[in-house]
Amino acid sequence: MNPLNDPLIVYLRALLSDRVHRLRSDGEEQSAGASAIEWAIITAILVGIAVAIGAVVKGRIDKEVANIK
Repeated sequence: MNPLNDPLIVYLRALLSDRVHRLRSDGEEQSAGASAIEWAIITAILVGIAVAIGAVVKGRIDKEVANIK
């Protein structure tokens, strides 16, 4: 089971992808890029997702190691 196929992860990726696309495409109406706060929030969300995926993978590895012993 791939953790990237989890419905929550798929939703968050789509949400962030849409947000980044809108930030990049509205160049004339908005400033040339997103503010530092917006990028910090996006980065924090991505780091949180990476940590969550890492925790899931580590848990599964630990479970399999325990089954081997």
